[in-house]
Amino acid sequence: MNDSLEAFQKEQRKTPYLDALISYAKDKVVPFHVPGHKQGRGIHPKLKEWIGESYLSLDLTEVPGLDNLSQPKEALLQAMELAAKAYGADYTFFLVNGSSSGVHSMIMAACNPGDKILIPRNAHKSVFAGLIFSGAVPVYMKPEFDYALQMDHTITEETLVENLKEHPDSKAALLVSPTYYGVAANLERLVSIIHDSGKIALVDEAWGPHFHFHPDLPVSAVDAKADLVVNSTHKLLSSLTQTSMLHLNGNRVDRARVESCLRLFTTTSPNCLLLASIDACRMQMATQGKELLDKAISLAEKARAEIRDLPGVQCIGREIVGNPGVYALDPTRMVISLRSLGLTGYEVDERLRSKGGVQIELSDLFHVVALITISDSEKEVDQLVNGIKQILKIPNQESKGFLEKKGARLPDWPPLKLSPRDAFVSQHETVPLEKADGRVSTELITTYPPGIPAIAPGEEFTQDILDYLRLEQEAGSRITGVADSTLQTVRVVKG
Repeated sequence: MNDSLEAFQKEQRKTPYLDALISYAKDKVVPFHVPGHKQGRGIHPKLKEWIGESYLSLDLTEVPGLDNLSQPKEALLQAMELAAKAYGADYTFFLVNGSSSGVHSMIMAACNPGDKILIPRNAHKSVFAGLIFSGAVPVYMKPEFDYALQMDHTITEETLVENLKEHPDSKAALLVSPTYYGVAANLERLVSIIHDSGKIALVDEAWGPHFHFHPDLPVSAVDAKADLVVNSTHKLLSSLTQTSMLHLNGNRVDRARVESCLRLFTTTSPNCLLLASIDACRMQMATQGKELLDKAISLAEKARAEIRDLPGVQCIGREIVGNPGVYALDPTRMVISLRSLGLTGYEVDERLRSKGGVQIELSDLFHVVALITISDSEKEVDQLVNGIKQILKIPNQESKGFLEKKGARLPDWPPLKLSPRDAFVSQHETVPLEKADGRVSTELITTYPPGIPAIAPGEEFTQDILDYLRLEQEAGSRITGVADSTLQTVRVVKG
């Protein structure tokens, strides 16, 4: 180990914020401040039995010694500076309102009302919320569609160049890489194109917080020199749920503006234990990331090989790399399909839970997605494989045969008629779903997960979209964002 690496490792072993939190709890200061459960004393025994007293003693919010998330100057600032060094960013901000708050903040930091921003249409619903908050006007870019897999991938260089040429007045471009399905874009090239055009490069890399720490994973957005990058450390690493990071590179976006935007979308009562978990997670990845990810990648490749040997089961892998919109692939993402056996992803999801004791991350019409992370061992991965085997033992006639009966496919994207903000704040009227063709939506209607809107505010309902929503509803999808949960009616722009 050379001197510089040894010094880096030594520094990264520090956990300043976690240490400060533990120190405060050990001091046993009598609390006359929030939270009201007073470090667990008021928690009902039924919950305390499961959570534990140690956990509850650390469930604190900002008091002297535990810094302030909106203006960190002490241990929390030190923890953020260590995270920036670990990821190779100029600045890093801790998020406790999920990656969504980071997405909202980076769009608002980069764009003013009326500014154009290029966005792939298969972005997460938090991006569309960011458009509503910021007043930015989207130019939706079509991601590459894989007809064989019935799946959207990322945008290509050609698509980006074409949109930049057609919209030279755009302020920024937001990229999504990787997708929920683990497909990564050529970020180095795409970010370079955006910068050469004088625009700001934003990346929703919520599903790639581990990329920076292993050479066999796609290039991280920070390493690709994107200006603002969101990472969900809770999704695939070891920090607690709701925790994420926002990284800032360079000076194309004003740091003070980023901080001001974060204050708008961040709770004024952050849970200090959540912040401490980010600190510990950063230390773990900076000092052990390569080793931990070696294991996760090996387990995933082993499981992929075993699943592929099963009759009628598809599990995508590196063979799709090089296809349009597929520059690289996260091997720890297990994308599995049993549609050749007539099963929707929703059916596979339910059967894995009921027959195999396994809960997967995502199901859609055609696939399920399982995440292999640094937390898994061979035992858990074997249970996933065995769960698929259990499904194969169920007679085919028990399948609903839904995909064949309905000719299931993904629809074309709906046309944009108004900006998301204008549509969202406009006067609306409620109409039956079957009467919505040609009307402009005020709602963000999403199958969740993956959280990509079927239709967003400002887009026009088409018959294709109406048929698709009914198809998803009949298939058992969770459809969110619509005022009428039965989907009998939708809200559209009045008149």
